[in-house]
Amino acid sequence: MTNKPTTPEPENLAPNQCWDLLRTTSVGRLALWVTDHPDIFPINYRADHGTVVFRTGDGTKLHAALSETPVAFEADGVSPDGGTAWSVVVKGEATAVTLNQEVMDTVGLLLFPWQDGRKDHFIRIVPSSITGRRFSVTPPLTWWSPLDDATRAGLE
Repeated sequence: MTNKPTTPEPENLAPNQCWDLLRTTSVGRLALWVTDHPDIFPINYRADHGTVVFRTGDGTKLHAALSETPVAFEADGVSPDGGTAWSVVVKGEATAVTLNQEVMDTVGLLLFPWQDGRKDHFIRIVPSSITGRRFSVTPPLTWWSPLDDATRAGLE
């Protein structure tokens, strides 16, 4: 018998819980296939009627997103009060928002990119799957080891 504390299992989230969490933040990461390699881009986004919408300018991200290769989007968050964190992954197809009414609706989402420049393209990720999990944040003292101290000392 050991005195080792048990680690609570992560909680798998239902799709509606995932969407609720995605509505609590506005920054995530978009994973795309670019030419011959994967790449990841930070994006500002909004959850909108069971999809994820973001703005971008002309360039690598736009062209890779609109290729025939599926995309993945990930966002996460942490609750400092409750000691829990969450992560949600949306996988699916990215499509350009082109219909006039749909463009007007997405403008109303108030997507404000962090980087200046022209961000004229609205892209909608239509999910084929959405998964998420919530888990307890482990206090550093439970995973911090003498090896961590030795590594840090070698870098100083």
